[in-house]
Amino acid sequence: MTDKTAFVNIETQRLVLRRFADADLAAFLAYANDPAVSRYQSWESYTEAQAKELIGRQKAAEPGRPGEWFSFAVELKETGGVVGHVSLSVKAEDARQGETGFALARACQGRGLAREAAEQVLAYAFDVLGLHCVVAVTDCENTRSAALLERLGMRREAHFVENIWFKGAWGSEYLYAILRREWASRRRA
Repeated sequence: MTDKTAFVNIETQRLVLRRFADADLAAFLAYANDPAVSRYQSWESYTEAQAKELIGRQKAAEPGRPGEWFSFAVELKETGGVVGHVSLSVKAEDARQGETGFALARACQGRGLAREAAEQVLAYAFDVLGLHCVVAVTDCENTRSAALLERLGMRREAHFVENIWFKGAWGSEYLYAILRREWASRRRA
C-alpha cells in the first residue's frame, strides 16, 4: 500500500464523495430504511441511535485501514444532500485486497450515479491505496447490482448456491473481482 494522507473528498461532475457528517443523519435514515434499498443489504433497517453510531464511527475512519470498512458518503452536487454511499474495506489478513459495496436512494437510481461513485472508489482503491484486487459480492437476484459491477469492468468469478442464510431464507451470491492491472487497462482504453 502506498503512503497516504487523510482522506478529504473526491469530486466528479455530479457528485462529491466525502466523509459522513452529523448533518447526514436524516438523509441516511431515509435511504437506509427504504425497503427497496435495504432489500439486498446486510441490514433490514436502522434506528436513529444506530445511524448516529455508524456516522460517528465513519467520521473517525480512514479508507484503507486493514480490517475496517470505510463508507464514502455520496453527495449530489445539485442538491447538496447525501443520496447513498459506496463502502470499501481492506482485508485484515492481506492489505493488498479489498471489497466494495454500495447503496443509493431509490429516487437516484437509474441515472448512472452509482456507477459514477463506484468508479471513483475503485480509482481510489487502486491509485491511492495501491490495492492489487477489489471484489464485490451481490445476491444473484440483484440483477441491477450485477449489471453495474459488470459495467465497472468486474468479472464474475464465482456463483455460490444457497451459501448464505439471509433475511430468513437461503440466498445465492455472485462474487465479482477486478485486478489493478485490469482497471488500469480499462482506463487507458
